[in-house]
Amino acid sequence: MDIIAKISEELQIRPRQTQAAVELIDEGCTIPFIARYRKEATGALNDEVLRALSERLGYLRNLEERKETVLAGIEEQGKLTEELRAQILAAETMVAVEDLYRPYRPKRRTRATIAKERGLEPLAAVISLQMIRTPLAEEAEKYVNAECGVGSAQDAVSGAKDILAEAVSDEAAYRTKIRDMTVKEGRLLVTAKDPEAESVYEMYYAFDEPVAKLAGHRILAINRGENEKFLSVKIEAPVEEILRYLEKRVIVKDNPETAPVLKEVVADAYDRLIAPAIEREIRSDLTARAEDGAIKVFGKNLNQLLMQPPIAGAVVLGWDPAFRTGCKLAVVDPTGKVLDTTVIYPTPPQNKVREAKEVLKKLIAKYDVSLISLGNGTASRESEQVIVELLKEIPQKVQYIIVNEAGASVYSASKLATEEFPQFDVGQRSAASMARRLQDPLAELVKIDPKSIGVGQYQHDMNQKKLSEALSGVVEDCVNRVGVDLNTASASLLEYISGISRTVARNIVAYREENGRFASRQGLLKVPKLGPKAFEQCAGFLRINDGKNPLDATGVHPESYGAAKQLLEKLGYTLSDVAERRVEGISKKIADRERLAEELGIGSLTLEDITKELEKPARDPREDMPGPVLRSDVLEMKDLKEGMILKGTVRNVIDFGAFVDIGVHQDGLVHISQMCDRFIKHPLEVVSVGDIVEVKVMSVDLKKQRIQLTMKNLR
Repeated sequence: MDIIAKISEELQIRPRQTQAAVELIDEGCTIPFIARYRKEATGALNDEVLRALSERLGYLRNLEERKETVLAGIEEQGKLTEELRAQILAAETMVAVEDLYRPYRPKRRTRATIAKERGLEPLAAVISLQMIRTPLAEEAEKYVNAECGVGSAQDAVSGAKDILAEAVSDEAAYRTKIRDMTVKEGRLLVTAKDPEAESVYEMYYAFDEPVAKLAGHRILAINRGENEKFLSVKIEAPVEEILRYLEKRVIVKDNPETAPVLKEVVADAYDRLIAPAIEREIRSDLTARAEDGAIKVFGKNLNQLLMQPPIAGAVVLGWDPAFRTGCKLAVVDPTGKVLDTTVIYPTPPQNKVREAKEVLKKLIAKYDVSLISLGNGTASRESEQVIVELLKEIPQKVQYIIVNEAGASVYSASKLATEEFPQFDVGQRSAASMARRLQDPLAELVKIDPKSIGVGQYQHDMNQKKLSEALSGVVEDCVNRVGVDLNTASASLLEYISGISRTVARNIVAYREENGRFASRQGLLKVPKLGPKAFEQCAGFLRINDGKNPLDATGVHPESYGAAKQLLEKLGYTLSDVAERRVEGISKKIADRERLAEELGIGSLTLEDITKELEKPARDPREDMPGPVLRSDVLEMKDLKEGMILKGTVRNVIDFGAFVDIGVHQDGLVHISQMCDRFIKHPLEVVSVGDIVEVKVMSVDLKKQRIQLTMKNLR
């Protein structure tokens, strides 16, 4: 198989682009580095396409390796024909290769192998040829041998049928056809193990849907219900149609002696050997596709969450709410440094509201707090009521926001949090995290396992390795797109930078603590285990503000410093102009981009990137994202009325809709059918995590704690 041609066709890109990307990946270049600094080579393929290319490259290379192993195994048996070799080499999936290998794969002891050991293969061949003229029982008598375990003619025929049934089952073409028929015509039937049992799976207690039309979120929900022993699941295949197909292929002569036997062989082969395997394969394939879809949605949600704009320059009070153990508070300065921590008890059972307010007033006045970041967990509603009352009593202008605390408990109990805040307990760490994830969501959320951040669905039921790899890729792309300050970044943030391993990230922090601030990017080469290749991959994504070279504060890669300096000289600027941000409008001074790029010895795409960086050094791409909704008053679920129009923040996007935070502690659901007037296949076509949207209340169910919202007909 021509892997380059195959990937190019699938991703609809030019073979030259694919070839260049594959060569760079093989050289050890990371996806963010290739996407950002090797645009000329790849024709500006973005990180999403490059990740798909890398994943497909791995699959197809594994496929080719498997083909070689299979061919060698069959050749060793002396059974490899040119026709079979061609079929295996032409196979495009692992399933197709395994189907072709099935007859030659070493088998465990089956009914067919036992029958062969008893010398019944010749009888099976006689039946298969369908040319016998004498009664089959008479022919079978020749194979009766009590010592071999064949006590009668009937035993001989039964053994021969077992051999033939396995042969039918091993035929790759039959399996492919039956699999296709089952996918196209089959139905997934789900029933309740106990119809009286109450569960979240009640909508699936009598579920029947064509296999071809199953939605990914339904598959994952059904799988979970089956694992939790609430549901029984089976695939109903078009059995009669399948048996007719097999009989037509197997019974080629109208022989009254062999036709009835072969009909039984076909039925046995399908019921006992083919159907169970096909059902397993189809359900496995359905699950894999559902997981891929869910991982893709999870990845897009995570990307949006990580790319939320930071709230810079604010002193933030982080509030981790609780009942019995009290609410933990942490005051954090604009750089993320924790200034103070304490515990208050305004919630039941203590209800020390007055005392709590006094503590809060002192903290706000002492540290000039302008924002309160309240976690949305237990006791959040009660805490919010206290905050709103407090804001009306104080002269300072303070706002609050409710932040999703998913993953905060995971972080606060982690080894990383213990190293970061050894003197704090888990509650204080969680409060600090509440504040920091508002100040810089990306820098704080990278400390948490992406699976625990709470913007996915069924994440614990999936292939964990696949999920982790995909989400790590999303985090890596976000961190590198934004870039990090080399002199302030934590090890957990640095390890997501292109080319930097966990060990090297820790070495950078240790070197910084021992030797002080990095004065230039070149100083990275003094860090243990950070060699020239790692430097090439990481340098462009690491920023040094107020360093020796103003270019170190930009996204210009050190390999392009010479070209950047020449460009500045040609257009009448100096490096000082870059440092003082006096290079605005430089791109308008370039008359002939292609010619200038050639003079500078770089590509036109690289020239374009350099000019953008010089005009706006270290521009944060998160500036383009909508900011969070800050509040100063409380709204409760009982205050909601049908027809109310509110602003909210999209918290999570799933296959059938989006959950929107409208400030009442219970996110409302906008079903996919209520998002817009046109037909859409997925909610992500309309909304993303972090979007600020206008919604109208359709219905409120206080008992079930459900809010139905719409984005249609708002006026």
